[in-house]
Amino acid sequence: MTQYGFVINLQDCYGCKTCAVVCKSENQTAKGVQWRRVRELRTENPNTINFLSMSCNHCDEPQCLKVCPVSAYTKRDDGIVIQDHERCLGCRSCVMACPYSAPQYDPVEKKVSKCDMCVDLVDQGLKPKCVELCPGNVLKFGDIEEIRAEYGNDIDVIERQYNLPSHKISKPNVVIIAAN
Repeated sequence: MTQYGFVINLQDCYGCKTCAVVCKSENQTAKGVQWRRVRELRTENPNTINFLSMSCNHCDEPQCLKVCPVSAYTKRDDGIVIQDHERCLGCRSCVMACPYSAPQYDPVEKKVSKCDMCVDLVDQGLKPKCVELCPGNVLKFGDIEEIRAEYGNDIDVIERQYNLPSHKISKPNVVIIAAN
């Protein structure tokens, strides 16, 4: 069974934030709600700056799904984690549980929402919009096992280098290609 995931290439990302803008535009999220964000990652000795585009990682063990008191989250057979927005109470348990800050709270609506990997497009055999419109071809999408076989997985190195949450918490379906 296919488990979908993302590749994020830190080597080639130049921080244009097109992925975040197209996600916001495509999903018409509320002011302050960003399902995809581009973070600046800085190091010293040597001084570097890299950019990391992150959204929901559609984890093998999604913490949002585990803690939601109304079972608003489900994981499809293809691994896409979906939220039933109508069921959401706005309690923010999922926001607190997710190590990647994927669920986003809207204080006006008083509910939480998150990336659904452009599930309607994926169901048509298309790519998520963030991947399709990335001008640097930095984001990729597909079967996570094929992605890992092709690119390896530098996630341990990236987590240590940039002080990111441990992938062991939720087992995200993302491969991050480290910058040289």
